[in-house]
Amino acid sequence: MSVQVNERDGQLRTEPTRDRELLVRLRGVRKLFPITRGILFQKRVGSVHAVDGVDLDIYKGETLGLVGETGCGKSTLARVLMRLYDASEGSIEFEGRDITGVGGRELRALRRDMQMIFQDPYASLNPRKRVGQIVGEPLRLQGEAGGAELRRQVLDLLQRVDLVVKHGRRVK
Repeated sequence: MSVQVNERDGQLRTEPTRDRELLVRLRGVRKLFPITRGILFQKRVGSVHAVDGVDLDIYKGETLGLVGETGCGKSTLARVLMRLYDASEGSIEFEGRDITGVGGRELRALRRDMQMIFQDPYASLNPRKRVGQIVGEPLRLQGEAGGAELRRQVLDLLQRVDLVVKHGRRVK
């Protein structure tokens, strides 16, 4: 993929490599949060445009980093992509499938193939849990492994990133 800056508007443009497989496609994605007034009867008086008209393609094997000022909508866009927030407008495709309206069991199954990595580890990692518990939690929650098999997979993952057994027992 090549990235170019458009001289007219300063926007980044990407040219996809033809042999790459499309993983994620966003088209016209908007997320509006309502502004309301009133205590007993809420009246909508406006909207905050958290994300406004995002078009984005991500190909398999690529890594995307979102950069911007605080409050510009980076985390909101990621949450919309993960379907933690519903998009106000636009479409979201994952592996060629429109997931904009997917819900329930279908969404839970879909999230096994998607992951969001938060910027602040202190907000996303529980300091009271051991490293091995944190690594094994997604495997346990998704029903991938339990008991001895879970411990084996956690140890394998720790070894892949050059950690030893004792690191899995550490707290913070």
